[in-house]
Order: sequence, then C-alpha cells, then structure tokens
Amino acid sequence: MTPTKGELRRIALLDAAEHVLVTSGNANATMRNIAAASDVRIGHLQHYFPTRSDLMQAVLERVLQRSLAWMRETTGIDLDVGGDAPISRVQTALIFASMMQQQNEPTTVRLYVEIWAMAASDAEIATVLRDFYAHYSGYVEVIVHRAQPGLEASALQAKANSIVALFEGAAIVSAGFAGLRSEGTDIVLLDAIQHLIHGS
Repeated sequence: MTPTKGELRRIALLDAAEHVLVTSGNANATMRNIAAASDVRIGHLQHYFPTRSDLMQAVLERVLQRSLAWMRETTGIDLDVGGDAPISRVQTALIFASMMQQQNEPTTVRLYVEIWAMAASDAEIATVLRDFYAHYSGYVEVIVHRAQPGLEASALQAKANSIVALFEGAAIVSAGFAGLRSEGTDIVLLDAIQHLIHGS
C-alpha cells in the first residue's frame, strides 16, 4: 500500500527528529530546530505533533516497532501472534540475540540516551518515557507468560521489568559508553535472562 503524502511527511519529520537528537543532542532538540532540519515551518511540524512530548512519543513508538519488525525478520517470531502458545528456550535465545544485535547500532542507543536526558528535566517527556517502557515491558511479559503461564500477575510484571532493566543497562555497555562489552558478558546476560523467563 502506497503511503499518503501526509504519512510521508510524518515519516520525514520523525527522521528529522531522530537525526537532531543523535547528532545535536537533547538540548538542541527543540521544535524549532527539528522543523528547520525538516525544512518546514514550525507550524507545519506542530500540525503533526502539537508538542515536543507528542513528537518524542511518536519517535519512541517508531523505534519500538522497528525493533519488533527486526526481531520478526531475523527470528521468524511474532509476539503479536501465537497467543498463549508455549515458547522454548531456543526461541527466547533467538529473540534476545536479535535484540542484542540491535544494541550494536550506536545511533539507536544514542537516541535513547538523549531522550533519557531530556526526560530528566522535562516532566512531560518523563511521562512519555514511562509509557514507552510500560509498552516495551508488556511485550516482555508476553514472552515470560508463554514460558511460565502459571505466574501471578505481579511476579510476571516483576520478571519482565527486570529483563528490561538488564537490557537497557546492556545497551549502554554494548554501545561502548562503558567499555565493558565482551562475548562472556553477553553469555552471562543471556543466561540470566533465560533464568528469569523460564524459571530454571
């Protein structure tokens, strides 16, 4: 299906927002600068994204959808399909190997870092970030539930949140900011995640 002119414009605006964040940092990711990077008037940007928090919400949602699409493409596993069907250790290893591959892309990690920094001083962006992580953790809950269907809701959420926390920390390490990336670290991380998912 061919995208409409409006959809193409929206994609271009999101591309510009990501570019400004990654190349100029969160302090320069103003609506005015993003509009300038898109070669449009600020009013045109605000037609699609009335506020900066609306824009960051759309950026994060697109990053998550890209990540899920990459995972489907590289593993053949679609978390939106399959319902409560059991998930094996082999499948979860494939899922998390795919996610770890994505962490090798420094611009994606830089994008997250800049939005985290923005959220530290902007309550509306912080709300957007919390909603994003709730959505992200929801996908991880699907994985854990398919591995351990008998878990109570609170335990399921705790495990999913812990896996997200491990991965977000690993993203910083993987991008080279901390200089701690190693094959051995990846193996231990995957073992810890498998334990959380499968319970043994």
